[in-house]
Amino acid sequence: MNKKTTDKSQTEKEITNKKLTWPKLIVLAVIAGVWTALMTIIPALKYTSFHTIAVSLEVWILFGILIIMNSSSNKDAALKCFVFFLISQPLIYLLQVPFSWQGWGLFRYYDFWFKWTIFTLPMGYIGYYIKKDKWWGYLILLPMILLVAYSYNTYLNYFLFSYPKYLLICLFCIFTMIFYPLWIFKNKKIRYVGVSISVIIILVITILIILNPYTYSTSILSVGEEEGMDNTYKIYFKDKKYGDLKIVYDNGLEGYLVKADLKKEGKAEFVLESPSGEKHEYIINIKLDTYKIKKVK
Repeated sequence: MNKKTTDKSQTEKEITNKKLTWPKLIVLAVIAGVWTALMTIIPALKYTSFHTIAVSLEVWILFGILIIMNSSSNKDAALKCFVFFLISQPLIYLLQVPFSWQGWGLFRYYDFWFKWTIFTLPMGYIGYYIKKDKWWGYLILLPMILLVAYSYNTYLNYFLFSYPKYLLICLFCIFTMIFYPLWIFKNKKIRYVGVSISVIIILVITILIILNPYTYSTSILSVGEEEGMDNTYKIYFKDKKYGDLKIVYDNGLEGYLVKADLKKEGKAEFVLESPSGEKHEYIINIKLDTYKIKKVK
């Protein structure tokens, strides 16, 4: 028996010794489900990095890769990924039911995660080949890196809008995109190419988003709320960093309304000024996808 064969046998033996047992997998699935449910139940966490585990895939990809790397065969990886998702995902919704106004109606959102649960069977089976330290193993890993890149694209937008919120999830995405090739592969060329591709993707996404940042566009005021308002009025933020405001005519409403391109989360003040110079001041509390307005008396 040559040295390469011996080394391979030793590596496989080490992997088998470290394999994830079924009891450990079930405990991990329950912990993941309970933690995710808590992140959705606590209102203060809604617009933060901690809530993202409930809506996107980047953390669950890490779970999937951990399971694959600690499985003993293709079949073992496929079944364990499937069972992990089959336990954790319904548990997330089940634990939320008593705390949500939607009650059992929450389970309509499970459709998305149920599809991914089914996909884990072929994904786990094929994903096991990333352990073979071959070029085609990296090609199997690459779609997972691209899914994490998609999350990074989303949350970098949110981070710039809601700074410093979403910083942790952005750093998590950057770290895992670079870490996966370094951790999974021993071949230096695969590691170098894998890290280089991840770095290029990260840089391209970062540059594009800085040049074209996220804007929350919405209507915030209508003539019904501010009688007499038309395009002869002026409207503006006291601090321009929060975005741009303009008065436009809406054919559907048959009246004027204020269109807002909001660029920053926070509490801002804006002024509606009539042609005669009379000023009406407002405070707007801007969130990522919502807002609240209060007129200053």
